[in-house]
Amino acid sequence: MNAVGRLHHLEDLEPSTEEFRQSVVAGLSTRQKTLPCKFFYDVEGSRLFDQICDLPEYYPTRTECGILEDKAGEIAAALGPQARIVELGSGAGIKIRLLLAALDRPAAYVPVDISREHMVAAATDLSRTFPDLRITPVCADYTKPFALPAVPGITPRVTSGFFPGSTIGNLTPTEAVSFLGRMRRLLGPDSAMVIGVDMPKERSVLEAAYDDAAGVTAAFNLNLLHRINRELGADFEIAGFAHRAYWNEEQSRIEMHLVSLARQTVRVGDRQFAFDADETIHTENSYKYSIEDFRALAVRAGYRPDEVWTDRQALFSVHLLRATEPA
Repeated sequence: MNAVGRLHHLEDLEPSTEEFRQSVVAGLSTRQKTLPCKFFYDVEGSRLFDQICDLPEYYPTRTECGILEDKAGEIAAALGPQARIVELGSGAGIKIRLLLAALDRPAAYVPVDISREHMVAAATDLSRTFPDLRITPVCADYTKPFALPAVPGITPRVTSGFFPGSTIGNLTPTEAVSFLGRMRRLLGPDSAMVIGVDMPKERSVLEAAYDDAAGVTAAFNLNLLHRINRELGADFEIAGFAHRAYWNEEQSRIEMHLVSLARQTVRVGDRQFAFDADETIHTENSYKYSIEDFRALAVRAGYRPDEVWTDRQALFSVHLLRATEPA
C-alpha cells in the first residue's frame, strides 16, 4: 500500500496480464464466443465510457444523477452519520459527490475499480473537494473476493455500499444474487447497500442508448479488441468487426456483441480462433429489472428492501437495501 497524492493509500489488486490472457482464451474457446466486460476499462475504455455517459441517447447516467440530486438528503439520512462508503465501480466519481455532500460526517470513502489510473485520478480530484475525507482506493475486480483496507484512527459507525450506474445489470440474475451476498458479508452486520437499477422500457429507447448515432458505444466495444492486440499480442483486424446491440425481451436484457464481417482467423498468442461471417463475440449484458423483481432478487441475497426512489418517468430506480442475514 502506497501513498498516492492526497489519498490515504492505494490497495492494488489489478488483474494481471496473465489473468487477462486466460479470460480471453477461455471466452473465445466457447461455442458462443465471449469476452468479459470488466476488461473494457483500460484508460481508453474508461475515457470512452465517460463520453457515453454524456450522450443524449444514454439516459441512465443523467436520470440516476437527477434522482441522487433530488433524494441525496433522504438517502444520507437513511444511512446515518459517520458512515464508511464503499463504492463499487467508482469510475469518474461523479455520482458519489452528490451523496458525500449530503452525508453527515462520513468516516471514509473506499472507491473500488478495475481501472487503476482512472480511479486514482478521480479519487485525487475528489480529495480536493473533500479535503477532510479519508479516501482509501482499492484497484480490484470487485466481482472477486477482496478485503476492505483498514484506516488507522477511524471507526465507522456503519459501512454502506454504493453501486450506481445499473452495473448490477452486467451480471446474470444468479450472478447478481451471489455478488450481493458476497458484498453483504464483506460490508458486515447492519450494513446497507445503495444501488442503481435500470428498468425495462421501450425497445427503441433501450437500443438507442447502447448504439448511439455518434458511434461512441461502438468505439467503446471495439476498443476491447485494440486492448487485446496491444496487451496480448493478438492480431484482430478491427475493421473486420462491427458493434451490435439489441434488446432481448425474453431475458429482459440488452446484449452487446462484436460481429465478424467475414470469415477470418484471429491469433491470440499461440492460439488461433476461426470466425464465420456474422459470428459474434458476446461482450456484455445489461439486465433491466422492475422494482418488484429487483426487490425479490435482493431478498434472495440476504437483504431487506427498504426505500426505493425513481424519476418521474420511471426510467430508473435507486434502492436502499439492509443486510438481514448474519455476515
